[in-house]
Amino acid sequence: RYTFASTLSHLRRTNTPIGRDGKLAKPRQLHNTHWGLVCPAETPEGQACGLVKNLSLMCYVSVGSPADPLIEFMINRGMEVVEEYEPTRYPHATKIFVNGSWVGVHADPKHLVNQVLDTRRKSYVQFEVSLVRDIRDREFKIFSDAGRVMRPVFTVHQEDDYENNITKGQLVLTKEHVNRLAQEQAEPPANPADKFGWDGLIREGAVEYLDAEEEETAMICMTPEDLELYREQKNDEATLTEEEKRAKAEAEKRRTGGGPQQAIEDKGQPHNSHVHTLRDSPQYDSRYLCQYHSFPRSQP
Repeated sequence: RYTFASTLSHLRRTNTPIGRDGKLAKPRQLHNTHWGLVCPAETPEGQACGLVKNLSLMCYVSVGSPADPLIEFMINRGMEVVEEYEPTRYPHATKIFVNGSWVGVHADPKHLVNQVLDTRRKSYVQFEVSLVRDIRDREFKIFSDAGRVMRPVFTVHQEDDYENNITKGQLVLTKEHVNRLAQEQAEPPANPADKFGWDGLIREGAVEYLDAEEEETAMICMTPEDLELYREQKNDEATLTEEEKRAKAEAEKRRTGGGPQQAIEDKGQPHNSHVHTLRDSPQYDSRYLCQYHSFPRSQP
């Protein structure tokens, strides 16, 4: 232990268990799924270069939580357990997997996913539970096991709430949250249990953690400005006439070389296209999140 910073670095270190003498470059290079999870700069020089890595700031490794309460919750909301499933009755039902085990099926997966997601954002289930809906393969996968690397993102409202003056596509994080954090920073509460802090943002649903697999099915914009641009595009589309919509669709089709499906790469990776093009694809969930930057550890 040399310094406090070196201790923190050591605690966040990851190791790839292969020989240091190998000449293969692939295991030493960054992978696309490491984005936001692994620091691209902090790695030793020499033989261990790229094999010893460090987690990015704000990353979190799941510790695991029991899945039985979640299974009971879904059974009470219409999930048919796999032992009683009759394929002829529900041929197009969505299969539900919990930690890799097929536990049941559901005829209305969109409603079920929204309910389970709502319980996570209200902290009724652990924030580290991952919800992955694969619309194309008709699968809903839930992970609550340990060892998954996750990163935080800001959440976005999914529905209009006129009573509370909330519009769809608006950040859940508000100025009240920021002011409360600033006030706590200036005057810490006497009772530690009253502290709002980072855990308070998670309890309020303003921040949620995603692992690499759930990230594949979530739409994440990089800045609040991108979110504002998306809202403006949707408002413009709402005022278009039918003829203007058809002309715009034809122009988009010519630009992408096909329909909305063509804007998605073969392996399901998001294409650098407009937000609405990705949203129209059946492969992606209808959740919208705002990027929470996990900076490399080498930056101040």
